[in-house]
Amino acid sequence: MMLENFLQALTAGILAGSIYGLMCVGLALIFGVMRVINFAQGDFMMLGMYAAYYLFAALGVQATFGDNLGPYVAVGLATPLLFAFGYVIHRVLVSRVTGARTAALEGEGHYAQLILTLGIALILQNGGQILFGSVLVSVRTPLSSSAWEIGPLWGDFVSVFVNKSRGIAAVVSVATIAALALLIARTRLGKSLRAAADNPEAATYMGIEVDHAYRIAFGLGAAITSVAGGLLATNYPFQPHIGLEYVIVMYAGVVLGGMGSIIGAFWGGMAIGLVQQLSTLVLPTQLQNAAIFVVFLLIVFLRPQGFFGRVVERT
Repeated sequence: MMLENFLQALTAGILAGSIYGLMCVGLALIFGVMRVINFAQGDFMMLGMYAAYYLFAALGVQATFGDNLGPYVAVGLATPLLFAFGYVIHRVLVSRVTGARTAALEGEGHYAQLILTLGIALILQNGGQILFGSVLVSVRTPLSSSAWEIGPLWGDFVSVFVNKSRGIAAVVSVATIAALALLIARTRLGKSLRAAADNPEAATYMGIEVDHAYRIAFGLGAAITSVAGGLLATNYPFQPHIGLEYVIVMYAGVVLGGMGSIIGAFWGGMAIGLVQQLSTLVLPTQLQNAAIFVVFLLIVFLRPQGFFGRVVERT
């Protein structure tokens, strides 16, 4: 029984951690390219959840694709909408406190960026409350209440059950991260994003429009986090203030993985999911978040730069 409980908690941790990792990757992309700490990232996720919900329930996706495939089609359709939203938010607002304009701002624009993104977060939360109401909703699918059985693994006694909806969400999360990694490593767009992140001035001299690269990165970050939100919506109910519950998880995962490391952010989110689920073996459910941050503090104490971060010496 102890072995089965451990394997079940480990499996649940991997499934939850894959979605947390995808959330963290969206935030890490924005910070890695732009060096902007986006307090509104959790609320972009919330918008992605509601976009998937309304596409599924009100705009015909459920009727066309059914209850099993429909939620994931809705998530896919919501992704470009959130990319466009993030792109516009950067062009209209965030671009005023990033890029070349920050040279004349105090603290290289970081103070203005913090206040601006916090203001965007508050507007999205309260605007969502007005538009969507406070009633809990979810993108329900029959897969959420069924599971695959793996086993018996040890004689006839030890089996592991994988929730079908969470299993599919984990596969989609890993596939999304793999596609993003290929985009950044292999395409011209990815090279321009890396150049804008490494040295904006040199990138400008090489003909790269840095502000455009920043807008693309901001839109991609919002879109990736919206995918995570849509996948989460197939398993958990949500409301307009749900971003507050997960934005701390995103920041913890990014710091654990190493600031600016996209792959590190994924493993940081995975570590959080594993600690959260494995801690239930010895602690009450109410102390899950406490366990996460105890482990977080230990890791930061032993390795301040995170799993994949680099130590930088300043003179």
